[in-house]
This record gives sequence, C-alpha cells and structure tokens, in this order.
Amino acid sequence: MLNYKAPLDDIRFVLNELFDYGATVAGLPGYADATAETVDAVLAAAARFCESELLPLNGPASEEGCHFENGVVRTPNGFRQAYAAFARDGWTGICCDPDHGGQGLPRVVGFALKELICATNVAFAIYPGLSQAAYDAITTHGDEAQKERYLPRLADGSWAGTMCLTESQCGTDLGLVRTRAKPNGDGSYKIDGTKIFISAGEHDLTENIVHLVLARLPDAPPGIRGISLFLVPKLLPGANGAAPKVNGVTCGSIEHKMGIAASSTCVMHFAQAEGSLLGAPHGGMRAMFTMMNEARLGVGVQGLGLAETAYQSAAAYARERLQGRALKGAKYPDRPADPILVHPDIRKTLLAMRAATEGARALALWVGMEIDVANKHPDEARRQEADDLVALMTPIIKAYFTDHGFAAANMGVQVFGGHGYIRETGMEQLVRDARIAQLYEGANGIQALDLVGRKMGLHVGRLLRRFFHPVSGFIEANMEDMGLRDLVLPLAKAFGRLQQASAWVAEEGLKDPDEAAAAAGDYLRLFALTALAYMWARMAKVAIKALAALEAEDGAGNGKGGGVRDAFYRAKLAHARFFMARVLPETSALAAAIRAGAGVITDVEEAWF
Repeated sequence: MLNYKAPLDDIRFVLNELFDYGATVAGLPGYADATAETVDAVLAAAARFCESELLPLNGPASEEGCHFENGVVRTPNGFRQAYAAFARDGWTGICCDPDHGGQGLPRVVGFALKELICATNVAFAIYPGLSQAAYDAITTHGDEAQKERYLPRLADGSWAGTMCLTESQCGTDLGLVRTRAKPNGDGSYKIDGTKIFISAGEHDLTENIVHLVLARLPDAPPGIRGISLFLVPKLLPGANGAAPKVNGVTCGSIEHKMGIAASSTCVMHFAQAEGSLLGAPHGGMRAMFTMMNEARLGVGVQGLGLAETAYQSAAAYARERLQGRALKGAKYPDRPADPILVHPDIRKTLLAMRAATEGARALALWVGMEIDVANKHPDEARRQEADDLVALMTPIIKAYFTDHGFAAANMGVQVFGGHGYIRETGMEQLVRDARIAQLYEGANGIQALDLVGRKMGLHVGRLLRRFFHPVSGFIEANMEDMGLRDLVLPLAKAFGRLQQASAWVAEEGLKDPDEAAAAAGDYLRLFALTALAYMWARMAKVAIKALAALEAEDGAGNGKGGGVRDAFYRAKLAHARFFMARVLPETSALAAAIRAGAGVITDVEEAWF
C-alpha cells in the first residue's frame, strides 16, 4: 500500500510564513472568520478524512473499476459511502457561497484541500472537482432562476456536475461541435447530439447530474463564435414538489482506460433532452472557459498530489529496502546491507521529486491566494493585477504540474525497482493515474500554445509583467545578501534567460507563427522552472530568518519548537540549494533549444515521418 501523510507543516509554512495568509486573504471582505487557525483546523480534519477514508479505497477501487449495466454506471465498492460522508461533512461546499449552503472558505483553502484529495484518491477527486467547476460557471453566467435551482444542490453534494465538450470529430477544435439546440418557444431548448470522454457523465453517487453542454443554435455562425452553453440535467425537477422526470440523457458506454479506473468516463447521448441556455446565445465558449480554467488548475493540482504520494512512498521504501553497501563503506554494519537511501542516485531521485513538488505547492497556493484577491479585494486595480497573474499561470500550472506528476510517479517506480512494477505496492497505479492529466482539459502542448499565443502578448505584455516585476524586485532587493547569494544568483540567471526567451519568441513569432509554436513547450517549461526557483528563493529567505530566530532563543538552534522546527527549516534550505544546483540548470538547455528555431522541425518533409 502507498505511504501518505498529509504535508500539513509544508502547507502551513507556505500559507502563513511565506505568503502571510492572514494579511493577504483573511482580511478580504467575507473572509473574517476564515482565520489561519480556522484554516489549520479545516485542513487537519480534511487530512484525517483523506488518509482514513480515501487512501484505503484507492487501490481496490482501481482494481475493480466502474461497472456499466443497462445504461447505469455503478462506482466501485466503498465509493458511495465515502462520497456520502464527504458531502455530509460539508467538503463538497467548502468554497461555495453560504447563501447556497456552502462553507464560504477562500479558494486557496480549496486548492490545499484538492491536493490532499488527489494525493489519496485522484479518481474520487474528479467527481466533486467537476461539480465545483459547474458551480462556478453557473454562479458567473447563470440567471437567478438557474442559480436558485442548481447552486444549493451542487453545494450540498446531492447533485453533481459535468463538462460536455468533446465529440468524436472535435477535441481541441471545439469549432467543429455538431450537437444542436432548438428553442421550444418557452425559454427551454431541445438538445440533440453525442459527447465522448465525459468524466463523471453517469454514476451512482448523487441524486442528479447537471451536464453543461456545448451546442449550436439554429442561427449559429460557424466556428467557435457559434457555440452556446446549456444546462441539461439528467432528471428534470418536478413542479410543485412532483417527482422528477427522466430527461433525454443516457450513457451509451464507459471507457476502459489506462488509469483513473474508478472515475466513470462516459459516452453521453442527448436525444431531445430539455435544457436551458447558460449565458448569452453564441457565448458558450466564454461561459465554458470559466469552468475550464477552474478545471485546468484542478488538474494541475492532481499532478501535485500524485507527486507528493509518489515521493512519500518512494522515500519510505528507500529507508527500508536493504541492498548493497555505501561506496565509502558500510553505514549500517549491524545489518546485512545498507538501505538504498545511502546511494547517491537514489538520493538524487528523491530530492528531484521533493524539490519540484514543494516548489509547485508554493506556486499553487500563491495562485490560489491571488484568485481570492481577484474575487474579493476592494481595490479594482489590485483585483485586475491578481486576475492577470492567475490567467498567466493557469497554463503553466496545468502543464508543468501534470508533467511533474507523471515524472515523479515514474521516478518513484524506479526507486522501488521491480517491486514498483507490480501492483501490490501501488506505485504503478500512480503512473497510470497521472498520465491522463497531461491530456485532458487541454493537452499540455495546447497549454504551451495558449501561453505563447495568447497570454504572452495579451494587453501588450501586461500579464507577463505581473510575474516579471515581483521577480525582478526580489532579485534586486536580495542580490547583496550573502546568506542568500548562492540562491538568488541562479534565480537571476534563469530569469535573464526567461526574459531573453520571451523577447525572442515575441519577435520571431511575429515574423513566423511557427517559430512561436515550435518554441512553446520549451518556453513553458523554462517559465515554470524559473517560477519554482522564485518560490524556492523566497522560501529559503523565510527559512534563514526562522533559523536565526531559533538560534536567538537557544544557542544550540533548538529554541521554541525544539529540534523539529530547526530540522524543518534546514531541510527547506537543503532542498532549495538542490533545486538551484541540480534542477534549474535545465533552463540553459531550454533557452538554447528555443533559439535553435523552428526550421529543424518544420523543414522535415511530411513523407519522412
């Protein structure tokens, strides 16, 4: 079985010591009760639930998978009971408005909660994750009647939500959607069409499922400009307390997938299904992107959670597995062999997993806090600044975090050796479960194109400045600090490469769009590594200050909090130095690859493939 203990100390460190949650988020309108102490208690309770309820289900549910019988989907044994407890305890409405029965907690708390759920059972996490995204779309674009009907039920978990975009002929290119919507004359519409790859399209966890469906009205212009979004419930609520009616929504089949077997991925048929328009006619993409952006960030956090579990499991195994002797001589002569943790290659692998994971967590929680600022801050300029940063970082979080989640799972298998390749340890499941996150909600190559094709030049580079300015300011303010110099200098070099690459991609991309497209994947990774370096430099500064405070309290470095806190901060510094020395140099190769240009890719004849 996998090893996992919620990394609450690391989450607290990022929220409270790195970013000052109390001043940044708890002081926002509506969050007065969401104090740091309250958040700590909430996450501790979430950790207990995830560790005791979701983690034990993870392996058996993956083995069993979902069952499809006569149009009905049954989730694996234990899922219904776990979901009922999850909803009963209020986790489905953690970030929903209290007016709809939600807890009203900040979005950054939802980010932290999502990591814990994904780390323990990513297939389970998909069901409430999609419901939250549907809740957000209806909140932003729905009329009052739609909000009254759907939001309380999504918040209390009695209803679930889905996103119905993909069709057999269209995935990324949603302009090819063929599903049709015809007005009934009474404000409702009849929806006809088939959608594929619909996560949680049909299941037995909730009383009802609300599908958000992209379709075309009869007068729709071609392409994405002609797409509208519709709310199509599986069951139509009856009037005046009458029993609900079955709508024209059926599941044709479920997919047999590489991973996330406990998440039902469905072919959904809409045959004269009754629905209501969400948002403006032909404004479906704008409304759907509210949901998709939420989902993309959530998928990024899936990668983060899986990486954490892979690391913890691999580290535990490396401490226990006895093989060979340390090259300098036996470190545990009383044992038949040394644990594999003594070997530099194993240590390097574990450090690479942990350094990227902790940096990613800091970046995720920073963006989560900026979402709260964008939603709640009283100053319009500050809200815009935060919204810009979130928009910029969304493709980076989605793509880099999911790439790292898959890489970390594979590295975990490598640490386990042959024992990682068999099912009993759970490591190979992490690899299978992690792979989908690089594909759905926009494949990672599409995220890279979004970054260079839209986000980089948007508002004359305004979004880039939301990241570049604080990084530049941090470097300038700390370059002469000798205690930080070995961390700030590598950051400065990587940041310089990112600036130069940004200018190169912008200039060459204007001349030839293929240049920007060919550079996009490398550019996104260069950006992500620089962002993680910025997080690590900041975390190191906090750790150094905390160690100085401990030293002042006790000359042995064992002041308030004892040796545990001293070790915590020293570990942070060690991981920061590893990241700068062993991970960040990749930015040099990425910068060189970007400047190599598109020709070596585009000049290859099609017949040669």
